Amino acid sequence: MAPTQSGGRLHDASVRGFASDNYSGVHPEVLQALAAANEGHQVSYGEDVYTTRLQEVMRGHFGPGVEVFPVFNGTGANVLGLQSVLPRWGAVVCARTAHINMDENGAPERVGGMKLLAVPAPDGKLTPELIDREAWGWGDEHRAQPLAVSITQTTEMGTCYTPTEVRAIANHVHARGMKLHMDGARLANAAAHLELPLRAFTSDAGVDVLSFGGTKNGMMYGEAVVALNPEATSGLLFLRKMNMQLASKMRFISAQFLALLEGDLWLRSARHANAMATRLRTGVEGIDAVRPTQDTESNGVFAVLPAGAADKLRESFRFYDWDEAAREVRWMCGFDTTEADVDAFLAAIRRELG
Repeated sequence: MAPTQSGGRLHDASVRGFASDNYSGVHPEVLQALAAANEGHQVSYGEDVYTTRLQEVMRGHFGPGVEVFPVFNGTGANVLGLQSVLPRWGAVVCARTAHINMDENGAPERVGGMKLLAVPAPDGKLTPELIDREAWGWGDEHRAQPLAVSITQTTEMGTCYTPTEVRAIANHVHARGMKLHMDGARLANAAAHLELPLRAFTSDAGVDVLSFGGTKNGMMYGEAVVALNPEATSGLLFLRKMNMQLASKMRFISAQFLALLEGDLWLRSARHANAMATRLRTGVEGIDAVRPTQDTESNGVFAVLPAGAADKLRESFRFYDWDEAAREVRWMCGFDTTEADVDAFLAAIRRELG
């Protein structure tokens, strides 16, 4: 759609897709918060009242004593969080499917200076037994020292760790002198699925440092590194600047998080996205040619399609291949996905696959 005036909309707002929850716009309540924060002057580089208030709000969700460091994006949050718990010779055990391993262009290793030790996890979830495949060799000068574990909540496969599973991992790695990092790009979706407060499967379960996502849940941009156990981290204040993640106008990141977290917008949006994925999953289960491959525990559906079907469907609805060789695709829902969007997509799948 051509713009009608300078600065007008360039896209067709009626086009919908299931490729990523990053495709959605900004939640109207977040936009309102940005507009309110835009008036007047505030001190830069985090010395503003919004960032101060965010510390208080985050402590309400995760417990007293946590420290919050707003950043621009998820890759930056992951690199910073992991750097803060590792020495220069440290390595991180993660699932092979982990975002830090597959989708961050080597940033943890190239920028963060850490070695990733990836292990296979078919459902995206690590266990103590899987961690031990790479958690060895301490004291061997020829091997990067495994000193941290990173898990993703919800996982890249759409599955969700229970508090018991997180606690088992935390106990296991802490007993070995390791730290536990959680990539929480979709942390709100996990809380919605588990029907538990955020701290139940993070700080209360033994996670040391958290990358807390906002962009996939209705923010314009911005994530946060949350030191749940500040004694386990060091240097975040300096690492954030060194890694080009210090926002001069930080109030605009913090104001968005406040819009999500001071009330229940974060949970309402995540519940809705999860519900739309459940609606989609229920719909495709009645189509013989579609084979779901993972439990639908958040806002994503994974399925194998017949040869050629994905490209045909993408003529109307954009989505991504997950494992092209296996013909496995990923369908994501967001806070703004509607029942009508899901039903139209299901109708297209039925037309194509019978």
